[in-house]
Amino acid sequence: MEYVIGIVAAVAIGLFATVIGFDKERSFYPVVLIVIAALYLLFAVMAGSTETLVAETIPALVFVAMAAIGFRKTPWLVVAGLALHGVFDFFHHAVIANPGVPVWWPGWCLAYDVVAAAYLATLIIIRRAARPASA
Repeated sequence: MEYVIGIVAAVAIGLFATVIGFDKERSFYPVVLIVIAALYLLFAVMAGSTETLVAETIPALVFVAMAAIGFRKTPWLVVAGLALHGVFDFFHHAVIANPGVPVWWPGWCLAYDVVAAAYLATLIIIRRAARPASA
């Protein structure tokens, strides 16, 4: 069920951002990626584990870097970051023991991240195709 809810949430948030115009700003999806990466830090704090917080900081910094570089260079790096975070969700429990992570979280976040990556990729393709050809 967490997968279905993650998919629905990603589509709903993506459509809302498009309708409202939030995602016309280059910073929208990089900020989404940063927030997604920070949530594992929050779970470590909720668990009260400094060791886990330190362990979670390393992958979080990788995703924050992907968001920042993607913002400055190419949104395709943000797409990759979202998709890779989904893969990370799948393997997270085998790499980092974080007792603050809810049982349903990895499946929800995997589904959300992959669908958000696909949504952003679709936006990039559609918006580039809609641009007039430069002379």
